[in-house]
Amino acid sequence: MVLYRRNRIEGGTYFFTVTLSDRRSRLLVEHASQLREAFRSARRERPFEIDAIAILPDHLHTIMTLPADDSDFAGRWRRIKGHFSSALLDAGVDLPRRSNGELALWQRRYWEHTVRDENDYARHVDYIHFNPVKHGHVRQVSDWPYSSFHRYVRAGLLPDDWAGVVSDGAGSFGERADMHQAISM
Repeated sequence: MVLYRRNRIEGGTYFFTVTLSDRRSRLLVEHASQLREAFRSARRERPFEIDAIAILPDHLHTIMTLPADDSDFAGRWRRIKGHFSSALLDAGVDLPRRSNGELALWQRRYWEHTVRDENDYARHVDYIHFNPVKHGHVRQVSDWPYSSFHRYVRAGLLPDDWAGVVSDGAGSFGERADMHQAISM
């Protein structure tokens, strides 16, 4: 078994990518209201702040800040995933199961990054908001309805036309560029 090391900091701010097992699925946007309720339920049970989020058909990105005396983001993800899975089952959605009988809706692992400073935070917020454009779902950020971008606009933090209109795809903005940069450091 692989030993995963997670950086747990009480009151920490983290960037996450959480993915469905079936990368062709559209369940996250088709059932966005149930996903939002799953987040609300988990926040009532174990408080946390959602600093930024974008929900795509098969994955989501979010920045989450934990309370000052708490570092258990894994428990929060268990609750979010569990609430969403239960809501889909209650709605009659046929979910796949693994050979041991457990639901196979979500990938077992998720990607987590501890936000280091304000610049790192800003880069990840931008990444989250631009992600629907990067994946070709829309041509401009403001067209994607499942994003905290709209909250940032209402708060006056970003203009409605932030990042402009992409005409031929999103280019190289994204995971690969960040990954290669991180490896070369």
